[in-house]
Amino acid sequence: MQIVAEKLNFVYNKKTKFSVKALDEVSLTIEEGDFFGIIGHTGSGKSTFIQHLNALVPVQEGILKVGEYDLSSTAKKDKKALKKLRSKVGMVFQYPEYQLFEDTVFKDVAFGYSNFFPEATKEEKSKAVCEALRLVGLDPEEYAERSPFELSGGQKRRVAIAGVIVTRPEILVLDEPVAGLDPKGKRELMKLLHLLHEKECKTIIIVSHDMDEVAENCNKVAVFSEGKIVRMGTPKDVFSDAEEIKRLRLDMPLTGYLGQTLRENGFSFDFDLTEEDFIKKLQEIKRG
Repeated sequence: MQIVAEKLNFVYNKKTKFSVKALDEVSLTIEEGDFFGIIGHTGSGKSTFIQHLNALVPVQEGILKVGEYDLSSTAKKDKKALKKLRSKVGMVFQYPEYQLFEDTVFKDVAFGYSNFFPEATKEEKSKAVCEALRLVGLDPEEYAERSPFELSGGQKRRVAIAGVIVTRPEILVLDEPVAGLDPKGKRELMKLLHLLHEKECKTIIIVSHDMDEVAENCNKVAVFSEGKIVRMGTPKDVFSDAEEIKRLRLDMPLTGYLGQTLRENGFSFDFDLTEEDFIKKLQEIKRG
């Protein structure tokens, strides 16, 4: 499912003195298969944009197409089609573990599935829930009947993700997926997202304030500022101008900062900002 936005505009509290323009002529294309990063300072329009992708926020002005679904303001809205869209575009909000509410892991994961597929049999629901738990690395036999509130923070987040992917979405959108996790938890969660990208969700979109996370994992990045997209491309392209990144109130990835420092000290240093490529280039310099 390709995502195409053209001149997307959105204003909160429209036609009041408290109006705020959250999106301003936003145009971008996210291809099927992308691991796409969205970054920007607080209030830049990131969350408003992603909430458009499964119609949690309606299009006010402009064009937005998600696969076969036209969400543009002029398009006719079909409630059944919107429900199907929301099963295909899974949304994981920041700190999703706080949204757990059922008394067992099984019931929590099954909630979304039952909502989207009320006609499913008990056996179909059980199979879908167990498959979702296995995908996020939790054995159903061990975790299904446990209370989600007795789990670790990382396990809770996996349960919350299972509750989204249980509908087999083609697009998975995550707002600050590693927020609040320790370094080990961050690595494990990003490893899980790559596994889901490979096996289940064709496209993954992450919103993040962690520039290292974005540089290491995303193949494309869009930078939002004051409701506009001000930079877009590969991580290498986006972080190529350190002064511009600073002006946008963002940090450079650690690898980008180190690479810039080496270049300023006379080393020819061109790499893709991932830790693996950074180490490879350092080894080349040492051999040279």
